[in-house]
Amino acid sequence: MGTSILITSGKGGTGKTACTAAIGSFLARMGHRTLCVDCDAALRNLDLTLGMAEGVLWDYADVLEGSISASDAIAEHPKLSGLYLLSAPVDKLPAADSGAFKALIDGYKESFDYILLDSPAGIGTGFRLAASAADMAIIVATGDLTCLRDGQRAAAELRALGVTKLRLIVNRVSPREYRRLRRSLDDVIDSVGAQLIGVVSEDGSVSEAGNLQVPLISYGAKRAWGQFRNIAGRLAGEKIKLTKI
Repeated sequence: MGTSILITSGKGGTGKTACTAAIGSFLARMGHRTLCVDCDAALRNLDLTLGMAEGVLWDYADVLEGSISASDAIAEHPKLSGLYLLSAPVDKLPAADSGAFKALIDGYKESFDYILLDSPAGIGTGFRLAASAADMAIIVATGDLTCLRDGQRAAAELRALGVTKLRLIVNRVSPREYRRLRRSLDDVIDSVGAQLIGVVSEDGSVSEAGNLQVPLISYGAKRAWGQFRNIAGRLAGEKIKLTKI
């Protein structure tokens, strides 16, 4: 049986979708069948970040409504073997039936090693729908003060929903900016209240890859490439030492 991992944040702009795409790509490259699920109904972007916008024909709402089978709704990446996408609806907000959505994701666990659920920002209906199907969660946070407060709120909400295995990615880290704000990585960890699984540097290559619709694993980011690979390795059980920037 596979593992479902919610990738979320308390607010938008933390790089949550880029993290989902990068980690999913590396897990697939490592030989793990990986399904990325965009849970951000009406505001989906994961297909663009993965470079799969042209291959998406169906979404999870179509499956829940019975228009297509669960197996036929997913799209395989044209270049990365073992990587698949289940998209969110772009033109409608489906009824939030967490039981049906959880059953759908549980069904995919029979065919996939990892299922990454790209949550919408905030802690609204879409967040709760995605959390209902998660075995664990990764909170993506930056050093921004509002992000820390919102990340802390997201962690508390996840625990209330029964998702107690929480991990933290501190994303877009700039040592110069942290010094200017007199803030440290330990401050971020303590504020959010989740166990650190990785630190990712500020790296313009990440946004460049997304704008070009090229998976980061194929684009070759300067610093973030290896950092995302290490995060994927830790999720897969590899003993990789945590290093701080």
